[in-house]
Amino acid sequence: MLGSRISDAGKFPGNIGKPGEGIHKLLLIITSMIGLFKKLLGSKSERDLKEIRPILDQCLAAYESISKLSNDELRAKTQEFKQKIQDRIKEQKDEVDALKAKIAANIDDSLTVEEKEHIYSSIDKLEKEIYSKTQDVLNEILPEAFAVVKSTAQRFKDNAEVEVTAMPWDGDLAATRDNVTIRGDKAYYKNQWMAGGNLITWDMVHYDVQLIGGIVLHQGKIAEMSTGEGKTLVETLPVYLNALPGQGVHVVTVNDY
Repeated sequence: MLGSRISDAGKFPGNIGKPGEGIHKLLLIITSMIGLFKKLLGSKSERDLKEIRPILDQCLAAYESISKLSNDELRAKTQEFKQKIQDRIKEQKDEVDALKAKIAANIDDSLTVEEKEHIYSSIDKLEKEIYSKTQDVLNEILPEAFAVVKSTAQRFKDNAEVEVTAMPWDGDLAATRDNVTIRGDKAYYKNQWMAGGNLITWDMVHYDVQLIGGIVLHQGKIAEMSTGEGKTLVETLPVYLNALPGQGVHVVTVNDY
């Protein structure tokens, strides 16, 4: 009796067949429907790439113009990016500074607890707004910023030495790094340096797959890449972009460099 009930449970109503045949057909139908939905909607990876593709195209278009800049003009893009960020958040930063100054000036403790709480609450709100506006600017300048990094990589690959007009920080680097020298009003960066105890000659330029990886990381997602696909090169893109606000960037790696 039990075996009979189990056999019947595996059939569609009114279906006469072998035990479990109904369940098997149902699984086939479900599998077929899943396959159909995947064809219509695409896989998660395909949908992600479709979303990223327009940003990648913007990066490639920006590279065409960025690559035509002189070395000094290329360097100037960094200050341009930084200024754009500061201009966007100036109003909120000024308000935060004024509120913090009000707290600092409260040496006689004349502010009530409620007034202090209101000030600190206002500061928190403004800092969240600053963060949001900063992220908006970073997303806007991402194509150009990634193009700057790629063009820099290309110039180091193509030239044993890159010449720029010397700035104060070039002198600081020249004092601590063997691959940077100052001659007259020019700074020279060699494309070789010591890393992990080995002499490295720069020979990499970002391909589309690395640009995609950089976009994914900037969006706060995980970019899974196989050995040899350029993970180290990928991180140069979001690191540069996210360092522009001047808040610092942390890079975590298992490698010894």
